[in-house]
Amino acid sequence: MISKILARGGPASGYLFIRYLKGITLLVALPISLLLGWFIPDATAGLVKLANSERYRASRYLKLPDAVPLPDALPRQAGDVVTLFKDRSFVRSLRLLLMPPVVIVEFFVAIFAIFSVPSAIISMVIWPFADGDSSILGVPIDSWWKALVFGPLQILIGIGFLGWVAPATARGHAKAVLGLLAPSAQELETARLNQRVEELTRTRAGAVDSHGAELRRIERDLHDGTQAQLVSLAMRIGIAKQTMADDPEKAAKILDDARDGAEQAMTELRGVLRTMYPPILADRGLAGAVSALSARSPIPVELRVGELGTVPAPVEAAAYFVVAESLTNITKHSAAGHVDVLLERRGPELYLAVTDDGIGGARINEASDLLGRGSGLRGMVHRVEAIDGQIELQSPIGGPTTVEVILPCE
Repeated sequence: MISKILARGGPASGYLFIRYLKGITLLVALPISLLLGWFIPDATAGLVKLANSERYRASRYLKLPDAVPLPDALPRQAGDVVTLFKDRSFVRSLRLLLMPPVVIVEFFVAIFAIFSVPSAIISMVIWPFADGDSSILGVPIDSWWKALVFGPLQILIGIGFLGWVAPATARGHAKAVLGLLAPSAQELETARLNQRVEELTRTRAGAVDSHGAELRRIERDLHDGTQAQLVSLAMRIGIAKQTMADDPEKAAKILDDARDGAEQAMTELRGVLRTMYPPILADRGLAGAVSALSARSPIPVELRVGELGTVPAPVEAAAYFVVAESLTNITKHSAAGHVDVLLERRGPELYLAVTDDGIGGARINEASDLLGRGSGLRGMVHRVEAIDGQIELQSPIGGPTTVEVILPCE
């Protein structure tokens, strides 16, 4: 019984006490905020963050899922009062100003719940030595009968406060915070749309950069490889034509070399085209193409492919290149001895996970690390985000490394 009372009353009293400290801090800061808040954007933005903090703590105390936070305060210039009072999050956060007068009462509830029982016991013991200065429930204790009557009475009241009054007060405070500071459906929708616009702007910018880099790479491969082979081929055919009448054997040898050069040019051209959209995807589908990649890997690969259903071509290409680039990175950098590849359909999404038992330490960033190593994963990220996919990398030092990708198929 006592343990249950303590389990209820302890967290409740602690919650109320912390709310009191925050409320008093807010009360002290209120005059400064009223004088300078309109001029200092960070001050008003801080009020929104405080409101979100209170909502988070309230949901944690009530053991509810984390409350949906208020959208961040609108960006504004110093002194821009019009934007300030158009900010629905800031206006709703002003309800925190109700907190100081309420938490003062709640503070006394918490203090009485925590200290009433120890105080009663101490007063019952020391009253003979207190020279009339001891009291219980406000009643001066100057005899044993008063001590034995009012002492147990305060203990019972204290237990009631600790086990029932404080928890009820804390729950009421937490529910009021969640209700008063909850963002409206319109605010949540606006915040979601703003976030979506920012995300699309970022991913599309990444996709454009990735597309530009891909075009430059294709142009470079064609210029340095296929084009050079074709120029050499044209020169050999021209030389063979000039020497055909005087030295047919030499001309035939030159034509044989030209034929070999043409075959090499075709091979290089097929290689370039394969990086744009692998023909194997059209021939064998995504499962077959990934199986071929796994078979060609110098590191043993355990491939698990579930039911994939119908997968759009851009999603197939993205998944194929994620596997290809992952296996390439693992072979070059991970010192792994084994790779697991999981590919399956999960509702409207395609799930892909590539895990290796290597040394770890992989990362997704633009900058090089202290050893001058860059990240080979940025192109993979741009490719996935360009089709509204999600990618997550887990690679602690020492391994294992896991690349998880979720691609929408509808």
